[in-house]
Amino acid sequence: MNKLYPLKFNPILKERLWGGTKLAEQLHKPSTSDITGESWELSGVKGDVSEVSNGEFRGATLNELIERWGPELLGKSVIEQFGKEFPILIKFIDAKQDLSIQLHPNDELAKSRHNSFGKTEMWYIMDADEDANLIVGFNQPMTREKYIESIENKTLLQYMNYEKVEAGDTFFINTGKIHAIGAGVLLAEIQQTSDVTYRVYDFDRRDKDGNLRELHTDLALDAIDFKQKDDFKVKYERTANKINPMVSCPYFKTNFMELQSDLTQNTAERDSFTIYMCVEGRAEIANEAGSESIRNGETILLPANSKIITIQTSGCKLLEVVL
Repeated sequence: MNKLYPLKFNPILKERLWGGTKLAEQLHKPSTSDITGESWELSGVKGDVSEVSNGEFRGATLNELIERWGPELLGKSVIEQFGKEFPILIKFIDAKQDLSIQLHPNDELAKSRHNSFGKTEMWYIMDADEDANLIVGFNQPMTREKYIESIENKTLLQYMNYEKVEAGDTFFINTGKIHAIGAGVLLAEIQQTSDVTYRVYDFDRRDKDGNLRELHTDLALDAIDFKQKDDFKVKYERTANKINPMVSCPYFKTNFMELQSDLTQNTAERDSFTIYMCVEGRAEIANEAGSESIRNGETILLPANSKIITIQTSGCKLLEVVL
């Protein structure tokens, strides 16, 4: 019998120099800080492993569940590919100020330098102030030499590509792509399990102790993709009461679901866990072992051995993530 019911986890809140208050005010996170930048919803990152917040397994860590249930929780194919390390990190991010301009290494570099996965990620914009934007890629062809000169002369910003955003916009950020989340953006982030970031420009900001944050100029040089590419904004259907594919890559597949009524899925052949991030409204999500409510700003993990998943709602928007 399937004992693995829909699992919710305590958010892991992260103060950031650029953070704000929207995670508490809009997504109901238990934060009293005015610089909360991230809520890690589902994490297997060492030192920040998620703990169950509901039901029989309340207080157990994600890693303890994986150790006990293995393929029943993750899926046999997931175990074969990633072992017992949870391969996805799920976050909500509130940028009150611009994030640093940064990029992430690929799997090969991250493994050799940090014994980590690389960091491919995607963003779904939940809310954006008027004229809020992202930096994604370059606005012109770049060379290594021109890039180094722009870092030395602090002229990097003039080569950055700015994208104005609004709720519902979605972006796929592959490894090596230079990027930054702009001030006034609240988003959902789905990424490989990795906390490796190469920061290349930080607007000369200082932390609470008056120190400049570390830059990773040399490390970034071998990781950066200098090509100008228009490959980051995701076009996807938003048909109501349907499962609309958004992103499909080797590390995760994400679907968009705008539900105005109940939905039942037969997932008996799905050899993967399923994650739902609620980005608007509320719903009740169930498998054979139980049900759990979810509302805007919450995340639920369904085990791979769920044969039927039912979603009861009178109105919600969900991101469905599988491997």
